[in-house]
Parts: sequence; C-alpha cells; structure tokens
Amino acid sequence: MEYLEKSLYALAAFLKLILEGISVLCILLGLLQVLQQVLMSTRRSHRLTSSIVFTDFRIRFGAWLLLALEFQLAADIVNTTVAPSFEALGKLGTIAVIRTFLNYFLNRELAETLQSKKLLNAGSDARDRE
Repeated sequence: MEYLEKSLYALAAFLKLILEGISVLCILLGLLQVLQQVLMSTRRSHRLTSSIVFTDFRIRFGAWLLLALEFQLAADIVNTTVAPSFEALGKLGTIAVIRTFLNYFLNRELAETLQSKKLLNAGSDARDRE
C-alpha cells in the first residue's frame, strides 16, 4: 500500500510539473504570437488606428494568459489531491481561488475589449463609407 501511495505522489508531482510547463509554454507562445503580430503590423501600411491595433494585441495575448491560468489551476487541483496537511491544502486552495478570480476578471475584460473593438470597427467602417 505504501508503494501505491508513493506512486500516486510521484504521478501527481509529475503531472503538476507537466501542467505548469504547459502554462509557461502558453505564455511563451502568446508572447511570440503577439511579437509576430507587432512586426507584421509595422511592416504593412495599415489605416487602422493604433488603439484598434493595440486592442488586437491585448485580446490575442489575453487569450493565451487565460489558457495558461487554466493549466495553472489544473496543476493546483492535482497538487491538492496529495496535499500532506490542512495548512498546505489551505494555501493551495487560496491560490486556486485567486487564480480563478484572475481568470474570471481577465475573461470578462477580454469580452468587453472585444465588444469595444467591434464598436470601433463599426464606427470606422461608417466613416469610410461617408
């Protein structure tokens, strides 16, 4: 039985490491994608306002951050399954709650930003038709 318990701890630790690695990879991929988008937007002449372009960058990177937070939360959940004490469980629970709130508010902000972008694009299209 002790062997199974140690195996479970090892598996949970390994899974937590993988999930945290994926989270870091998501942030790196988001950063690279936004940098590529920045380079592309500076190379081509575009008539969009800088606020629309900046909003595009925020939406793209924010989506990657949301994904990274999901993986971090999953890592916390895996870690809490083998938490050795109530104190460790409490700390991890607090971290999970904080990450969940971050995820919620970031998601909400992205939705609002996306809506603002649609309104800006609609206004820009209307001015172009005049």
